Amino acid sequence: MDVMTDTFEDKIRSLDDRSILILDDDRPFRSRLARALEKRGFDVTEAETVAEGAAAVDRAPPAFAVVDMRLEDGSGLDVLRELKEKRPEAKAIILTGYGNITTAVSAVKLGAVDYLAKPADADEICAALFAGPDGRPEAPENPMSADRVRWEHIQRVYELCDRNVSETARRLNMHRRTLQRILAKRAPK
Repeated sequence: MDVMTDTFEDKIRSLDDRSILILDDDRPFRSRLARALEKRGFDVTEAETVAEGAAAVDRAPPAFAVVDMRLEDGSGLDVLRELKEKRPEAKAIILTGYGNITTAVSAVKLGAVDYLAKPADADEICAALFAGPDGRPEAPENPMSADRVRWEHIQRVYELCDRNVSETARRLNMHRRTLQRILAKRAPK
């Protein structure tokens, strides 16, 4: 186990309230993240929709939240807004695969402590939740390259289009043959 994880586990164990809500409609990602955060000491509640997230906040507003921006039934910002009304001191992070400045500003104005691009791992999330007074966690030791970020985005859109090359190319505003060449290559490092 690395030093960073040990530090987070110590911080989490010292908390009076270790409750955390994970709101994400990507079930495999949500489950992996829930297991990783439980191992670090959090008491995890999972939700898949805005309605489930809002119900979880109504039942017991958590001390922490990891909220996906875009969900099938609406925006995760609605759940963040409700959480901040019920528990203003709660620390929340917004995750998204579709980041832009406007949504980042909206998330921060609603009280998110950070805005992370998917796929974020448990250590990145803990670093954001426990960031210092300047509000910035340390830079990742091995960040994804720009090519890898682009490749991940293309893969996500491709999956959202049910692996339809023509539709994916249209949505990405790219030539179909160019997309086919990119899809045929291995993921960049």
